[in-house]
Amino acid sequence: MRILAAIKSPDDGSKVAQLGAQVARGAGERLTTLIVVEHEQDRARGQVILTKVRETLAGLEMEAKVRVGNAAEQILCEAEEGCFDLVLVGESQERSLLARLLAGSTAVRVVEHAPCPVIVVKGQVGEVQRILLCDSGGTSEPILSRFTAQLAGMLGRGEEVTVLHVMSQISAGPGVRGRQLRADAEELIQEHAPEGRLLERDLELLEGMHVHAHAKVRHGLVVDDILDEARSGAYDLVVIGAHRGEGWQRILLDDLAHKIIAQMDRPVLVVR
Repeated sequence: MRILAAIKSPDDGSKVAQLGAQVARGAGERLTTLIVVEHEQDRARGQVILTKVRETLAGLEMEAKVRVGNAAEQILCEAEEGCFDLVLVGESQERSLLARLLAGSTAVRVVEHAPCPVIVVKGQVGEVQRILLCDSGGTSEPILSRFTAQLAGMLGRGEEVTVLHVMSQISAGPGVRGRQLRADAEELIQEHAPEGRLLERDLELLEGMHVHAHAKVRHGLVVDDILDEARSGAYDLVVIGAHRGEGWQRILLDDLAHKIIAQMDRPVLVVR
């Protein structure tokens, strides 16, 4: 698995490098660190950032690069040219939430156009032990299946994974009865409801990978419930999906992902 830690400012450098190193060590891979500066005369500043990153990652085998230009464009070019399997990029919290929601950010643009999964690094970064995986069941290929197919190297070291499904009028699949919109995960699984089958399949897949997992259902608004669960459950990483469908459903679900990224206060992994 080829891992790219993209750093565009000193503020996010240590966090991106720290999480990138953790993933690389766990997967037994070498980390590539990319420093992006806006102008050619900023290369010296880029080297200073790189020196600090090397100090942070002492003992880790690392390849380092510096690129000049627009941060999102340079990160995307490197991700494509290097055929990376995972990109990590920091999310600045300096602008207001409204500005981030309306205009987006470098991280959001990278998520939208990257050829691979992206971890948006924000908030406190520590050892990834508790993972919240948000599986909507809205596509023919569940998020967990994509996650394990693309990034299996991130699991299997004692992590605890909670598979979350938010039941709402928008996310409920065909054949879901009104009572099921109030049921918990165990009830949905026992009744073989559509969402119950999804959760059961996810649990079986994770257990087959020797990952401790359990399912949870919330009832309400998708973004609000995911944000609340992430905070109340003290998760170290939140996994969501970027929808690959067409038409109004893609617009809607991508908008939900955008809002989650903008408002989340901890690292978010977006799989495709």
